[in-house]
Amino acid sequence: FRPRDTVGAERFPGYHLVGRPGFDTVEMKGGGDAASAARAVLQTGEYHFAWNMQVEDELLRRLEVNAKGRVRFTPSSSTEFIEVNFSDPWNEVDGERASGRTTHPLLSDAALRGALALLVDRGAIQGEIYGRQGETTPNFLVTPARYRSPNTRWEFSVERASAALDAAGWRRGPDGVRVKDGRRLRLVFQTSINAPRQKTQAIVKQAAAKAGIEIELKSVIASAYFSSDTANPDTVRHFYADLQMYQQLMGRPDPQLYMERFTSWQIPSKENKWSLTNSGRWRSDAYDRLWRAAEGEMDPAKRAALFIKMNDLVIGNGVVIPVLWRSEATAVSARLRGVEISPWESNLWNIAQWRMEG
Repeated sequence: FRPRDTVGAERFPGYHLVGRPGFDTVEMKGGGDAASAARAVLQTGEYHFAWNMQVEDELLRRLEVNAKGRVRFTPSSSTEFIEVNFSDPWNEVDGERASGRTTHPLLSDAALRGALALLVDRGAIQGEIYGRQGETTPNFLVTPARYRSPNTRWEFSVERASAALDAAGWRRGPDGVRVKDGRRLRLVFQTSINAPRQKTQAIVKQAAAKAGIEIELKSVIASAYFSSDTANPDTVRHFYADLQMYQQLMGRPDPQLYMERFTSWQIPSKENKWSLTNSGRWRSDAYDRLWRAAEGEMDPAKRAALFIKMNDLVIGNGVVIPVLWRSEATAVSARLRGVEISPWESNLWNIAQWRMEG
């Protein structure tokens, strides 16, 4: 299913529910961008449903004026986050970059990772970009509520980040960029192409510059960034950058598989064709033990406590920096009925119940 392809479906008369589905045909179109998809539902009425409206809330509000539909916001199952690379993405080992056998030349410094967390202005990102589409969070694991850690806090402070870097021996050079042991503090920060993510990158870059960190921004077309193509060097799993941002949906209300992404056996590599999920290449025996314990724990309260500890390890070690707990924003035609959005399922999970009125 390539960008701008369409997929057509025709009604099956032998469907097991009488009078369903509610359409003779369905057409799905891929590619394009979220803003165009929103316009196709809210303004032109060419389409009746569009998913993942990751555009600025200000634009959505304008499109909602005298619109042919509405935007729905449903809390999602996961966060938008910045991932830190613990491996070396710039040098090859046995023909492999970002090998799990290497350590990052700069980000192996815990003080630097802590400073980066202080330079993500979640409040500005929520207020100026996402609005109704998200809320700030210090946690990677955000739902169900019993798994959400009460132990973490987020803070934005260029001053505290600068002080931490000073204490760790990162000294400002003549141009204001910090240097330590002859290494210039310059990082490449990548994400997929869409306006909210590029604006988020810009906010982080601006704050980092004030603290003496030079950040180069890289934007990758989504179809390449999230591709499983082993020959594509720009995928999330290859992670040939220092920092990267995206959202990974949880997909089910139990976090066991979702949190497996940080285990040591999930590190992507050339050998496993970059098919595994620990893109940051972080290793922690303590985390592995917690995950294994949760896998066999039958007491719900004890199991929840194990996942909270896992989340706290990930946040405390600067493995990821949560940006927002995003909501699922969908554009729905005013004529379309029966749509129910779930944080755990495809948006089309109950399409047999959808119908048109008028």
